[in-house]
Amino acid sequence: MRVAVVHYWLTGMRGGEKVLEAILNLFPDADVFTHVYVPESVSPDIYKHNVRTSFIQNLPFASKAYKKYLPLMPLALEQLDLREYDLVISSESGPAKGVLTGANTLHVCYCHTPMRYLWDFYQNYLEESGMITRMTFRIFAPLLRIWDTLTAQRVDFFVANSHNVARRIAKHYHRFAEVIYPPVDVQSFAPSRKTYPVPKDYYLCVGQLVAYKRVDLAVQACNCLRKQLVVIGDGPEQKKLKTMAGSTVTFLGRQDDTSLRRYMQCCRALLFPGEEDFGIVPVEALAAGRPVIAFGRGGVLETVRHGHTGILFPTQDTLSLCSAIKTLESGLHNFEPTTLTKEVERFSCKRFQSHFSRFLEDCLHKNTDR
Repeated sequence: MRVAVVHYWLTGMRGGEKVLEAILNLFPDADVFTHVYVPESVSPDIYKHNVRTSFIQNLPFASKAYKKYLPLMPLALEQLDLREYDLVISSESGPAKGVLTGANTLHVCYCHTPMRYLWDFYQNYLEESGMITRMTFRIFAPLLRIWDTLTAQRVDFFVANSHNVARRIAKHYHRFAEVIYPPVDVQSFAPSRKTYPVPKDYYLCVGQLVAYKRVDLAVQACNCLRKQLVVIGDGPEQKKLKTMAGSTVTFLGRQDDTSLRRYMQCCRALLFPGEEDFGIVPVEALAAGRPVIAFGRGGVLETVRHGHTGILFPTQDTLSLCSAIKTLESGLHNFEPTTLTKEVERFSCKRFQSHFSRFLEDCLHKNTDR
């Protein structure tokens, strides 16, 4: 069976790329199709595959400004030749599912979310963009929405990374989606149960520094409460965040996996003030035996249980986050590391691959019976 995996772009190793990596480990001979490929930015498990790109790869500054070419991506996707493949798996939070496949080809889409900047976060995207981008996107967005909705019918079976995303797929595409949680390397984050480190007096915030992650709330809350905060990650919001940060906030930029695990294992708690489709970082923190303080909306409702594995705050503002930090420090809830690590075993890579394999087998049988 010839297998192709279509991913929106390969310019780093974030949550979507970790899912891609786990899928490719199931299909060692699969070919990978993407818009833009930066080889040095991906893991060895992805690099060893045959990666083919669309014409977007050859456009000026594509490796960094690829999102500017979003209006051209539908055209680029439809130029990809997938006629020789029996199974096509699209990994989707950009326009990956829009590829054309043959009548006998099974197309399964693993959807991290319908494109945020077209649907749920459209207004946020406009607010964060420059004047020219706003004007251009207002023109193209309605056409892209039509294309995005129509191409949902090219998919034979949908998989969603959470019930949160499954609801969005039902609303925007009118399609049912099987829920299979993404793989998290929970084993590598968990220290020995006999030697859990004593938490140090700092809070941790991890992720790409972009506006919708709301790292600004973590900075402002720790400024107000005079709490130590360590921020790991970089992005376009970094300069702004450093400007507003007080003396208790430290920015470390990107860190390797070993350093990230150590900071996770030693922090007092992870602060997660953004709204995510699923959110792998909170699961990693729980795997490290540390509780999570998170904004109580989105995928985190499926990974963090209030009072049991963390504190969920109700409104996305500094006051609400400050109150949640005070609640954690009051000792009202007892977060045992062994309880936290056991809670996230259901998100392991092994569990993902087992569930996804069974789902694909069912899809192949259903496709044969048509």
